[in-house]
Amino acid sequence: MPEYAYPLIGIPLIFLCTTLGALFVFFVRKKEISPRLGKIFIGFAAGVMFSASFFSLIKPALESEVSYMPTWSIVVISVILGAGFLWGIDKLVPHFHSSEKQDEGLPTKSMSKTSKMFLAVTIHNVPEGLSVGIAFGVALSQQNNIALLTGGLLLAIGIGIQNIPEGAVVSLPIKSETGSSGKAFLFGTLSGAVEPVAAIIGLFLAMQIQSIMPWALAFAAGCMIYVVAEEMIPEMTSEGHDHFGVWSFIFGFVIMLALDCIQF
Repeated sequence: MPEYAYPLIGIPLIFLCTTLGALFVFFVRKKEISPRLGKIFIGFAAGVMFSASFFSLIKPALESEVSYMPTWSIVVISVILGAGFLWGIDKLVPHFHSSEKQDEGLPTKSMSKTSKMFLAVTIHNVPEGLSVGIAFGVALSQQNNIALLTGGLLLAIGIGIQNIPEGAVVSLPIKSETGSSGKAFLFGTLSGAVEPVAAIIGLFLAMQIQSIMPWALAFAAGCMIYVVAEEMIPEMTSEGHDHFGVWSFIFGFVIMLALDCIQF
């Protein structure tokens, strides 16, 4: 398979999987997902993202060869910068967390609740797309490196798998808020549209600027870890101690780990 076929498959895949998840609004009669199923979906997505942060992003960043400073220090700094970037967006951009029934970001009266719910998910989809694009960009910058290209594709598959339940988790609360399945599907689909855009940006940056490769990989990892720790883990462990979210997290983690270790 040609080298450029890998990102041409992987980047659209992550968007299509979100769209597939958003289709749940037409088949699920309830306007809200059950708390138990919600925790299972969120836990699985968190496990995939957490695993991908380490094995698909931080690990290759640590293995990079740089001469101007220790690689581990680049990774530490970049992870903190990535987390700080998402934290800053959380504090500035108005959005609404449906699970906590709470507004976040700068206060505004001009935006609807539905728009804020849409922004909450869109913000957190950026690091997922960025991580996939950076992985493909690093692989394409090293000619004939099929192992890295395969790793990028498997990362896209892992992100895509978790985007399916995530698309449902996004769309169903919007359906509950608006009463419209069509509008909920549209918002759910558009929330995933930011991922291929971020992926293309990450791909070209990683291809053109070799020196930023470890910085970019670890930065994307920091963004993803922030999302998992700040939002997803609290959601999957809320309302009791039934451990459905925890076990779902573990399964998501090991599935992404297995995907990352597959050799072709």
